Formats: sequence, C-alpha cells, structure tokens
Amino acid sequence: MVFSSILFLFYFLPVFLIAYHLIDERYKNLTLLVGSIIFYSWGAPNFILIALLSIGLDFYIVKVMDISSQGKRKLFLWLSLVLNVGLLLYFKYANFFIENVNLALGDKGIEWTEIVLPIGLSFFTFQKLSYSIDIYRQGDKPLKNLTDYTVYILLFPQLIAGPIVRYKEIATQLINRDTRNYDDKIVGFYRFSIGLAKKVLLANVLGEKADIVFSMDVVDLNSSLAWFGVLCYTFQIYFDFSGYSDMAIGLGRIMGFKFPENFNSPYISQSITEFWRRWHITLGSWMRDYLYIPLGGNRVKNNFRLYINLWIVFLISGLWHGAAWNFIIWGGYHGVFLIADRIFLNRLTTKVGVAGRMTLTFVIVVLGWVLFRADNLNHSFEIYKAMFNLSFVGLGGIIEDKIFRTLLICIAISFGFILPKLAEKYDQFMVNTGLGNSLIKGISTILLIILSASALVSSDFNPFIYFRF
Repeated sequence: MVFSSILFLFYFLPVFLIAYHLIDERYKNLTLLVGSIIFYSWGAPNFILIALLSIGLDFYIVKVMDISSQGKRKLFLWLSLVLNVGLLLYFKYANFFIENVNLALGDKGIEWTEIVLPIGLSFFTFQKLSYSIDIYRQGDKPLKNLTDYTVYILLFPQLIAGPIVRYKEIATQLINRDTRNYDDKIVGFYRFSIGLAKKVLLANVLGEKADIVFSMDVVDLNSSLAWFGVLCYTFQIYFDFSGYSDMAIGLGRIMGFKFPENFNSPYISQSITEFWRRWHITLGSWMRDYLYIPLGGNRVKNNFRLYINLWIVFLISGLWHGAAWNFIIWGGYHGVFLIADRIFLNRLTTKVGVAGRMTLTFVIVVLGWVLFRADNLNHSFEIYKAMFNLSFVGLGGIIEDKIFRTLLICIAISFGFILPKLAEKYDQFMVNTGLGNSLIKGISTILLIILSASALVSSDFNPFIYFRF
C-alpha cells in the first residue's frame, strides 16, 4: 500500500484517522500500531512476522543493555547490530552476493532461490540501529513499553520512504504528544496534499516519459532523447521523493508527531557538498553521526585519511540505496566530488559566480542520476554514450504540451523561480482580504487532493520507485 493510491487515500486513511481521533488517549499508540501493521502487511505480508520478531528481540536486548555493566553493554550493542545488519544483509544483499560469486565461478556456481526484498527494510533497519546506538551512548533511556517501541519502528507515515526518524528526535513524542491541536492537523493535511500533488501531478508525469527513454533500445537513442529522459528522471526522483517526505511529515503532524525535514531545494546547490546538505537530509545526518564520525570524521591526523573516510561513507551510502554495482559506483562518484570540493573544486569555481556553480553542480548531479536509474552498469554506459554522441535530432514524438509544461514547472520550482513570487503574492493576498491562514490552507488542501485523485483515476501509471531500497 502506498500513499498515492486510491486504496490508501479513500479507504485506509479515512478509517484509520477516524479510529485514531475517536479512541481514548491511552490507546492511541495501540491504534497506530494496529494501523501500521495492517499498512505494512498489505505490501509485505511474508515479512511482517519476521519484522515483529526482530523488533521484540531488539527491544529486550536494548533493555538489558541499558542496565548492564560497561563491558556487557558493548556485548549487547553488538548483538543488536548483528541482528539488524544481518537481516539487512540477508534480505537486501544476499542475491547480489550470490550473483557475483556465480559470475566468478561460472559453471560451478551456487544454486540459489532469489530472495524478495521487503519494502522499507533500509529505513526500518536504520531506525532500529539509531535506537540501540543512542541508548548505548547513554544519551537517551529506552522505552518502557514494547508497543511504543514497535510504533517507533513501524510508524506507517515514514516507514517505507522516510524521512529517517532517529530515536532521540521522537522519544518524547512517542509517549507524550498533543493529538488535539487543530492547527497542527490543518498544517498536516496541507503538507500532505502538497506532497501528494508533487508525486501525482509532477513526478508521475515525468516518470512515464523517463521510463520510455530508459527502456528504449540503445540503437534508437539519440542525444536529444537521452538528455530528455535523464532530465525527466532528475525531476521525477526529486518531486517523488520529496513528495513522499512531505506526505509523511504531514501525516505525522496530523497524529501529533513532528518529523524532521528531508529536503531543502537541493537543485540550487553550488557544490556537491551543499547538495548533500539539502538532499535526503535525514540520511546524510544519520551517515555522519553513526558512520563518518565513528570512522574519525574530521578529527583524523591527515587529509588523506579524511578523504578515505568520506569515500567509504559514500560507497556505503550507494550500497544502502541498492544492491547493484551501479549504486556503489554512484556513491563513489559523489564521494569523489565531495573530496574534490575540499581539495580544489570550491576554490576553482568561485571564478564562475553563483549561476556557474549552480549549473556545474546540477550537471554533476544529473550525470550521477544515470547510474541511479539505469537497470545495470552496462545500461548506464549505453545511456552515457547516447548522451554524448552529439546526435541532437528530434524527440521522435515523445514530447507533448503536457510534459513540456510539467518539465518547465519542475525547473521553475526547483530553482526558485516560482515559490518566492508565489509566497510574496500569497502574503499580500492575506493582507488585502483578511482571510484566515487556516481557511486558505483548507481550500488549497481540498483542491490539491481533488486534482491528484482525478489524475490517479485517469491514469494507471503510479510507480513506487523505492522498491529497490
């Protein structure tokens, strides 16, 4: 079940919200837990029992760790890490490992039944790791109630696509939050509707064209088509991913939670370093605090070790995104530019001004997305070859007014040509009319949901691009 579906919008969500708001405060977490289990079971029925068992084991491991002596604390931490990372390695990377082993062994390869990847496993694992590590560091106390802990891990608004919510960011809210604040609910519905519109009205339109280009035979690709397809994907993944984050943040707000922001206009970045401060912010902060800093971070003896640490983190980040060589190389590619920023690139690009730095960074990011979207490494090389074979001819009827308008809107929003002006006009309108902020948000929410629902009903193209995660 995904947010941008008729089943979720008009069946699951209304029933859940009615039950959640009618139930007594004492049972809200239990209601949220039941809803989250149903939500997750719908998409991964074969994994839910394993998930619940691992959650129960982890809860009691960490509980014992918290009251143990220092030596035993480390032992229980390692037990939690092995449990969680082991599940991730088995379900997400076993196929990739066996595939590469068989490639090396040839006829003597291992017989293997391919494992199905449970959706949201990467997000699920990172949140469990944050719980055990935060408590080991003695910055937070463990939850007393297994229900509350299971809610934290399976919280359906952000379970399958983030943002990654760390335990210390939500610990208090799990047991004490304001579920009766109607301003929060209006803001939450408004944020949800914006995310839904970004996903359905923008990302899906671009994604349909990106899929056509990336599924074409290489002999039919010219530079125009290749660049067009890659640009469509560039804006599809941003509006899809940020749209899901908006929906998650909005749903959380409706229920009394305040989740961290996950995107901040990444395509206006003037360097790859800045891009990673703006793109998937919760993943970047997780990698920094739980991987980069333990490796030594910036406190190493020489720059060479610092650069190696950066590169290791981004190789792992690439592997976290997907069990394939193109994801690993994509992570390494970004790692190289992060190192280049520190060594010379930031100084060198000061000469080209803000527009030049933004353009260069955007092109680097776009070229990286080819590795991210391609089916495999060979496919990505074919796309690159088409992009740079200098055969700039027609688009072969693939483009029409709708896609052209959508692409222009996405470019305008991404680079700030629309939002500041709209915000200025909105503020002026509020002053002139005296209308309440809540009323405007309410009307906007209704209109955006109607438009998005109409688009969902009229089209059967509604991909969920995080299955690979």
